[in-house]
Amino acid sequence: MKTRQSEKKQTGAVADSFRRWGYLQANLDSLGRLLPMEHRELDQATGAEADRFRRIYSGSTGVEFMHMPYTDRCDWIAARMESEPEEIDRSLLLRRLASAEIFETFLHSRYIGAKRFSLDGGAAMIPLMHTLLERAGKAGVQKAMIGMSHRGRLTVITHIVGTSASHLIADFEDVDPRSVFGSGDVKHHLGATGTYRTPDGEEVSVHLVSNPSHLEAVNPVLMGRVRARQERIGDITGDQILPINLHGDAAFAGQGVTAETLNLANLPGYRVGGTVHVIVNNLIGFTAEPHALHSSRFATDVAKRLPIPIVHVNGEDPEAVVRAARMAFDYRKKYQSDVVVDMICFRRYGHSEIDDPTTTQPLLYEKIKSRPAVYKSYGEQIGATENQMERIQSEVTANLEKDLEEGRKADRRPVIRTLPEYWNDYFGGHYKVAFEVPTNVAPERLHEVGIKATSVPGDFAVHRKVAKLLEQRREMVEGKRRLDWGMAETMAYATLLWDGVPVRITGQDSRRGTFNQRHAVVYDVKTGSTFAPLQNMHRDQARFDIFDSILSEAAALGFEYGFSRDYPDALVIWEAQFGDFANGAQIIIDQFITAGEDKWNLLSGIVMLLPHGYEGQGPEHSSARFERFLQLAGEDNIQVCQPSNSAQYFHMLRRQALRKWRKPLIVMTPKSMLRAEAASSSLDDLTHGSFKPVLDDVERYEQATRVLVCSGKIAHDLRSERKARGIESTAIVTVEQFVPFPKLGLREIIRSYAHATEVVWVQEEPANMGALFYVRPILEHISRGRRVSTVRRTESASPATGSAKAHGLEQKMLLDFAFRDIWPRESS
Repeated sequence: MKTRQSEKKQTGAVADSFRRWGYLQANLDSLGRLLPMEHRELDQATGAEADRFRRIYSGSTGVEFMHMPYTDRCDWIAARMESEPEEIDRSLLLRRLASAEIFETFLHSRYIGAKRFSLDGGAAMIPLMHTLLERAGKAGVQKAMIGMSHRGRLTVITHIVGTSASHLIADFEDVDPRSVFGSGDVKHHLGATGTYRTPDGEEVSVHLVSNPSHLEAVNPVLMGRVRARQERIGDITGDQILPINLHGDAAFAGQGVTAETLNLANLPGYRVGGTVHVIVNNLIGFTAEPHALHSSRFATDVAKRLPIPIVHVNGEDPEAVVRAARMAFDYRKKYQSDVVVDMICFRRYGHSEIDDPTTTQPLLYEKIKSRPAVYKSYGEQIGATENQMERIQSEVTANLEKDLEEGRKADRRPVIRTLPEYWNDYFGGHYKVAFEVPTNVAPERLHEVGIKATSVPGDFAVHRKVAKLLEQRREMVEGKRRLDWGMAETMAYATLLWDGVPVRITGQDSRRGTFNQRHAVVYDVKTGSTFAPLQNMHRDQARFDIFDSILSEAAALGFEYGFSRDYPDALVIWEAQFGDFANGAQIIIDQFITAGEDKWNLLSGIVMLLPHGYEGQGPEHSSARFERFLQLAGEDNIQVCQPSNSAQYFHMLRRQALRKWRKPLIVMTPKSMLRAEAASSSLDDLTHGSFKPVLDDVERYEQATRVLVCSGKIAHDLRSERKARGIESTAIVTVEQFVPFPKLGLREIIRSYAHATEVVWVQEEPANMGALFYVRPILEHISRGRRVSTVRRTESASPATGSAKAHGLEQKMLLDFAFRDIWPRESS
């Protein structure tokens, strides 16, 4: 009896060792680059049971899963690995491999020297994708959304999305070069849509997301798009929309946005029911080898920040790859969790086909040169005859020759994607006044929604400071106080929600607001429970979501851009804690938000709220880098605004949601002016009027000899200073929208001051920042002979001085320059 118990205990220990460490000795790379590691527990294990577990956990598949703190999930993986695998249709698998590799060879021979970032050496990714989609079809998944970079993208488009190879050949032939003059993108960045049909007849809609060359940047965009699709159909578990994210090994380990995006997996505002991650791991990054790319054994170790399984598999064992894909899909479905498949393979050519990899990896590529195509080695493994292999080769090649002929006949670049119907009512292009819509709201409706938006349940113990805020806001609704910035914003959201327009807001501390200005979610001081008035106005209102985001910018903004791409009928807002920090998401801004329409003809209505203003808080809390967005602007690709009062902000937000012209909106928002009387508005300003791209001086000094043109907080400072000095010879005009620039409106206002001999652009920012470079040429053009000057801080490498006292002195000098004949100015 004791002997049996001892044997059982020993078997259990052996099993635990291989379950925990077996992946370290798995046979993952046939080229000898990733040799098995020595491990005492594995090396000392002997006997039949050890051999059995070694075959299971240290064969062509190695699984990291015992780090997960969930025993049920660990047991599920162990049971799956240790059970008899499902049968595999070997002839179908062979054909899928052959089709992919022959396609790559065909392109390589026809378009010598053309970049295509081939899948040669990693062709097992195609049957892996087939397997995921077959599984999805059986599970009733409606849509698979795929994010990936360039490697193997053309093969995925043709073999998984279902796009005809003739369409890509037309692109290789460059049949319509004029169609992309000044715009467009390379073929291995384009998105594609199609329908995948399984061998059993199920259909899954497939969407390959457009992406830039910036590796892994598409990851959060994919997640945001999936989340939007799921919300549209009420898919709260993620059963209907499947995200698949394909990665390269070097980028997965090296790009910080990977870790940021992984961190979104289980957060309430971001979860998508799990993503299947597939690393096409050729153990090389451009020319760099793994020892130069990541400090750990595996590129996937960054994923161990999450309690998820990581399945390493030898890409030259296609059957093992198929089983890994099956397990990954089933795990994701059962646990609504991310899962990683690390398919280790090789890259037959250089980073692109024009590279010569033998200059940096001569020994490796000497081995690769003699390596057969994966489909050929697999055909030999399963006993396929020479006639069978030749027949497959000839059939696939014959079909490709037909595609070649058809592609060469094309007279224009084919469109390989179809937009969903919910984009039918929206459009981009250049701005026209005819696009404008009413944004004012009837007084009765304002009162009704305002009361609802400031009410909490009777038994809800609100913090005394928040209770006072709500009381003040109700007084604003009743006309007893002017509306500050926070209340005007609340009213904009409330009126939109009331009429059926969804609103989603995210950002660091956005529920409260960085400056205590929002309090969209209030807390019960006795129970800790929360209540969001904007979610509780009436039964049929639209959905309102507001989430505090992770402490990052790139993934957080990328997610919201993606969400806006599949929810054009919602107001989608990302708010920076301070505008200065938005540059942490510069890749998303540069490659998606400002360029998406031009590159891919894809629109977005994303709103970026960027707190901006010089108030003595130092160089990292003063500037949203206004100038960068103006530099990125062209052909009305974005909107850039800096509203100076709360009513302008109200109308601007409503205009963004209600207008069908869909463009990203970049907003410089205030900090110190959030509660300032000067920036407040009356209820009447909301019931009448609309957003004005340029505002004339409210004082309207007809005899003014000087016109100061400015924007944002400095306008209020100038008005206050003018009043203090008793000056009536100077008019102050504010530009509220910079892109599209209100050139005609500003010209009309300036010329209405018949006695003005000078126009001065005034800004808080130094000369090499702010809107100076953008506005001055326009002022010189429209001012008709008037002297044009500028008042600004000196040139600077950082956006602000480092102390409040120094800032105060600079601000005083700036105001002096604006109102006195002291001229450290630049004159035309």
